[in-house]
Amino acid sequence: MGLQQFERRLERLVEGAFAKAFRSGLQPVELGRRLSREMDLQRTVGVHGLIAPNHFQIAVSPDDAEQFSSFSEALVRELSEAVREHARDEGYNFVGPVQVALEPDPSMGKGEFLVASEIVSGPGGHAAGSLHLPDGTRIAIGDEPVTIGRQAECDVVLEDSNVSRRHAEVRRDGETYVLVDVGSTNGSKVNGTRVKQQALSDGDEITLGKTVIRFEAS
Repeated sequence: MGLQQFERRLERLVEGAFAKAFRSGLQPVELGRRLSREMDLQRTVGVHGLIAPNHFQIAVSPDDAEQFSSFSEALVRELSEAVREHARDEGYNFVGPVQVALEPDPSMGKGEFLVASEIVSGPGGHAAGSLHLPDGTRIAIGDEPVTIGRQAECDVVLEDSNVSRRHAEVRRDGETYVLVDVGSTNGSKVNGTRVKQQALSDGDEITLGKTVIRFEAS
């Protein structure tokens, strides 16, 4: 499922201005397939289930690196999302944030690449947790609560008239993350159900006013 979605996104990414760049040479979708295989091969058994690598370095030829240069940030974003989706599909856990890096390597010929992966713990040795905002931004959740609301002092500022000035917080509680409504006017929902306080699972949708934020444990 995740890889299929990744392939569809990549098809859209290489349309139009990027079409000529992919008539030959390394195809981005090959990278996504190799990342998913790397996760399957390097997964390990942890206390709370299967742990997959979360840091990936992809060595590509200088020619291919140049081919990707005009949209490398978008490509890395899509590759990272493919990794997260594959983890969800297979029930893998991460112990830190997902990072993907493309590096030119003179020893690689055009169309060749190598992937190296590592399992890297997040700050303080805690599992990864982040909020995926509607504009695509990800906010990592650290030891301090992440505050959400219309107030400029909030960590996540939402321009939504149905959101209170200080609406909710997402807090770390050991190895879990919890959404806490802090007395908002219109309330908070998780997966469509109104809650005052709710432990979050990977992929949960948090609705504040008319804004939907996805929680990612990966």
